[in-house]
Amino acid sequence: MSFRSLSGVFVTSIFLVIPAIAQQAPAFDPRPASYSGSAVSAPTPQPGHISGTVTDTDNELVPGAQVTLDGPAPGAEQTAVSNDNGVFSFDGLKPGVPYHVTISAHGFVTWTSPAIVVAPGQFEFLTGDKLAFAGEATSVTVSASPEQIAVEQVKLEEQQRVLGFVPNFYVSYDHDAAPLTAKLKFKLALRADTDPVTFLGVAFVAGLDQGGATPNYGGGAAGYGQRMGALYTNGFTDIMIGGAILPSLLHQDPRYFYQGTGTTRSRFFHAITAPFICKGDNGRLEPNYSSVGGDLASGAISNIYYPESNRGAGLVFVNAAIITGGRMANGLVQEFFLRRLTPSAKRQNY
Repeated sequence: MSFRSLSGVFVTSIFLVIPAIAQQAPAFDPRPASYSGSAVSAPTPQPGHISGTVTDTDNELVPGAQVTLDGPAPGAEQTAVSNDNGVFSFDGLKPGVPYHVTISAHGFVTWTSPAIVVAPGQFEFLTGDKLAFAGEATSVTVSASPEQIAVEQVKLEEQQRVLGFVPNFYVSYDHDAAPLTAKLKFKLALRADTDPVTFLGVAFVAGLDQGGATPNYGGGAAGYGQRMGALYTNGFTDIMIGGAILPSLLHQDPRYFYQGTGTTRSRFFHAITAPFICKGDNGRLEPNYSSVGGDLASGAISNIYYPESNRGAGLVFVNAAIITGGRMANGLVQEFFLRRLTPSAKRQNY
């Protein structure tokens, strides 16, 4: 049994400026135009209003941000603090003069709006650049090295579990995932080797082998323990050699890359050829020497601890064939079935 196929079983998004909602019209004068009485004073213009919602570049609300409104005259500035919903507002503003809004918060780059001129009675909702985190670059691709990206991607993969509990670490739902460093290849292998569900899987399969009296260990608790030890060692050697050692030496990626699109035929072919064709660390497809070599090496090592009656070249190729066949079947269920049962994977784009 291969542990690699165990699963087979976001400154401010302050809103868009809108036209004046209400602009006060001059008061209606019912007196005739020929009226020669005292002149009527023009109505006082209604004040304007500016408001907005402070968010970060991930569109998360930023409460407690310091918001400053600079008026047209010295000393006319106003300040506010965004509430729990990131909202702030300034009222009683003089129409027809320019204002600037400055927003600052701990851990973020200070943002200042362009000049804002409100009309009488206008409710102005701000828009502008998003409140960026301090030191944040324009994009993750530019700001992070491939190694850093790979580390974060592996963290996501280590959360992938079928039905929320069965490890599904060796599947990438990102076609352009960053290549794994040798350290990450070994880390992922050890993570799969030591997951509690791995041991439960080994115990289950050992019980099946016990019932079938294969390999030729004895019966009872001793035989079951030997079968469980042999199965775990098979999986451990296969994943360490085929999933870490050889991929590191040959610069190959040991993960299954989910296709997810295209015809059923192309996805089927992609799934069953995964044990024989892999992605190199250079991003190109190449013969999967790591997987094939790991299967054969694991089969050969099993001659050390299998019963003498089961040893020989046949054991090497039978165990290699079983592991390879299991990986082909795993590719099929990964491609057509398991993504829907892996909660964290369903939230990922591909």
